[in-house]
Amino acid sequence: MRHSRIFVAWAVVGVVALAARGAEAAGAEGAYTLEPDIHGVVLKTPDGRVVFRYMTEKPEKTNLAANSVCCFHPVNTPSGERVTDLAPGDHHHHRGVFLAWHTTEFREEADLSALGPTAPPHAWNIRRGDFWGWGQYAPTEGVVIENREVKLLAADADQATVLIQNAWRIGGSTMMDELASAEVRQQGDLFVIDLDYQLMPVFDLVLNRTAFGGFCVRARNDGESYYATAEGKVELADPHYSDPELNWPASDWYDYTIELRGGKTVGAAVIEHRKNRASTWHNPRYVWMINPCIVAEKPVEVKAGAALALRYRLVVHDGPTPTEALEKLTAEYRDK
Repeated sequence: MRHSRIFVAWAVVGVVALAARGAEAAGAEGAYTLEPDIHGVVLKTPDGRVVFRYMTEKPEKTNLAANSVCCFHPVNTPSGERVTDLAPGDHHHHRGVFLAWHTTEFREEADLSALGPTAPPHAWNIRRGDFWGWGQYAPTEGVVIENREVKLLAADADQATVLIQNAWRIGGSTMMDELASAEVRQQGDLFVIDLDYQLMPVFDLVLNRTAFGGFCVRARNDGESYYATAEGKVELADPHYSDPELNWPASDWYDYTIELRGGKTVGAAVIEHRKNRASTWHNPRYVWMINPCIVAEKPVEVKAGAALALRYRLVVHDGPTPTEALEKLTAEYRDK
């Protein structure tokens, strides 16, 4: 049953369609490449520049407090400047570009037959876990996202598609399968990375209502920074983790830009796909992250055997907020 669910999800993220391009394209001369390194795999442009590493192994010496790695870090601009951060001093559980929630419940129907004729009509065995790694609202012990596979499905001189399979586990048991794809291309001073996640719980899943969680870009903070939308720099008050009502309103995209202390300006924007569940954005200036949060308005429930689909376009840029380009990329993404 579980293997059939995985096959269906691969089809959803486009594996069947992309497979026709096959391994020959991935090995073609002058194409993007995916190379192993000590902490995972590194995607490189045809001329050898690193776009990102997908981390599967925790560094031997690290401040990372989360049990899980399974993130994109570093994520670089086309000029080779790193945008993301890993286990920064202010939040040791943050890790590059990652997907996780800090209060999840997996519910399995309980067998009440031994309780006789007055048994309750139903009940659940509930396993709770914090995959974000914070540990304030749910346990972190024995809670981990484990990588199963990362592979280059297709690549040529213009773009690449990387496929990722992870297992979300509590106490040694798999609670949910994650299947994801990252389609990458360069467009001038931008890397455009389309991320498609399919999450398939083994048991009924409840993502509880919180101000933050889900897809997150944790950016570096060694310089002067700002957030922007199509209307310009954001002047709203900062959100706070204790109150989802303080989140910033829904928007096609938010951008984070930083002028590094060395004088270079870089940034990243997240464009949310219109088919995602409704989000408000938890982008506190004092945490330096971009976080469209699908559980800020209400909990999200996914039945066992169903899939939660989430899609985001990550745009990594050299220079200040590329508003015109982001507007065009947003319009294009709506129909993708």
